[in-house]
Amino acid sequence: MKSELIVDVRPTEIETAILEDGRLAEAGKEKREQTFSVGNIYLGTVKKVMPSLNAVFVDIGHEKDAFLHYLDLGISFLRMKAFLQAALGGKISSQQMDAILDLPDLPKEGQIQELLQVGDKVLVEIAKEAINTKGPRLTAEISLAGRNMVLMPITMKVMVSNKIKAEGERSRLRQLVQSIKSREYGVIVRTLAEGKRVAELDKELKLLISRWEAVVETISSKPEPPVLLSEEIGRTIGIIRDVFTPEFEAIVVNDEQVYKEIVSYIRLIAPDSEKIIHLYRGEQPIFDYFDVSRQLKVGFGRTVGFKNGGYLVMERTEALFSIDVNSGSKKLGEDPEENAFQFNMLAADEIVHQLRLRDIGGIIIVDFIDMDSAEHQNALYEHVRELMKNDRAKHNILKLSKFCLMQITRQRVRPAVEIVVQEECPVCHGKGEIQPSLFFVETLEEKIGEYKQQYGSAVKRLYVHPFVYAYLAQGWLGSQKWKWRWRYGIKVLPNQQLNLLGWDVTDRKGVSLNLTATTDK
Repeated sequence: MKSELIVDVRPTEIETAILEDGRLAEAGKEKREQTFSVGNIYLGTVKKVMPSLNAVFVDIGHEKDAFLHYLDLGISFLRMKAFLQAALGGKISSQQMDAILDLPDLPKEGQIQELLQVGDKVLVEIAKEAINTKGPRLTAEISLAGRNMVLMPITMKVMVSNKIKAEGERSRLRQLVQSIKSREYGVIVRTLAEGKRVAELDKELKLLISRWEAVVETISSKPEPPVLLSEEIGRTIGIIRDVFTPEFEAIVVNDEQVYKEIVSYIRLIAPDSEKIIHLYRGEQPIFDYFDVSRQLKVGFGRTVGFKNGGYLVMERTEALFSIDVNSGSKKLGEDPEENAFQFNMLAADEIVHQLRLRDIGGIIIVDFIDMDSAEHQNALYEHVRELMKNDRAKHNILKLSKFCLMQITRQRVRPAVEIVVQEECPVCHGKGEIQPSLFFVETLEEKIGEYKQQYGSAVKRLYVHPFVYAYLAQGWLGSQKWKWRWRYGIKVLPNQQLNLLGWDVTDRKGVSLNLTATTDK
């Protein structure tokens, strides 16, 4: 399978897309000024104790206080609490560390008010982003994620990913990590560590330990909480860390600064793969060039088609995400039962693809086409389970109910990806009347003249919707496109991300000179 990561860096946001054999598999979007908080480590203050919930609310500097449940304290909480107190008092001696590590594990059942009171300082990490009206969810099990392993300070245990099946390899990795780590650190060995040599793992372990030592140094300076102690890497680098494998064939980005960041990271984790990173310099928008724009608009609608005329209707509610399977008017056979089974199997492929593409989490209810055969229901259930094996998010799948409903729970760490595919008419705004096409072209030429007067030779490209571009390109050398090229020195190019009568003027480097240009302004 050919895997590619495409990164579209814009003045206000960054979009990422993972392609597998040319098909859009994952998509993400974030504002340039926005950073995701999962993995960030804070020194916070307990603001409210809720015995009825067996939880506390912690001030970590966010708009809403974060939620910390007793079950999220972790078995090493007593040791971490003692470590924090010692670190706030200054440098920790080896005797103090030994005493801390000898403290018992936290009982599985207990009351959080016996451990934390209002005003207490607590070391926490964000496990889930703030979603809708809820603040972030916290864990007191501090971890620092690397490519091949996860460092867990004050935990001591070594665990190996269950996805590494060979018992001999599991034993080798466990013994190897035990030999290179000191007592106060725990390590989770990730799936990508399979087959790795000791030198590579030791190098990464030292990098993670240096990050933790920087956290401890900040704590020792006795800061006043809330304080951000360690920030997770950006989403682009985070995606590379989580999905990158030696089989990755290309990482393409259209921004030089982000390109350099990616090169620096790949040099650190996989120097031999530096050659797969490419800086895109084409005039056509990068998502158009790699057919991402079209797939985004097709894949993120309320209705999504799949093979042989079937389609899914996808709806989000406050409590769950519903998916309705429809066969349309087409039939795959004369037998209704077999016809329903075949459409359900095809729908399952697209459903699993959509869960990953949109990063849908929480409770998902799938309303499959009714089937009476228990054999068909079991075959569909096993098919969905097999398809979901490659999903990195934790999930659980229940068998079909008698109404042919399937319930799936999928880990929700960040808000689901929402991409608006509907476009409002930029001229009539839903009234049903638009200006003549010729008038639009004249208005556009007037705007080009205004931009030439204001920016002079800096005006180099005019992007329009592909339909408008086709109209402007009619007649080849006698076309409007070439007339503007000769008259104004501006190159007209198509951009699928613009609405029908939208346009964008940029300089030679593709920097927009007016980000919100429309003909009604």
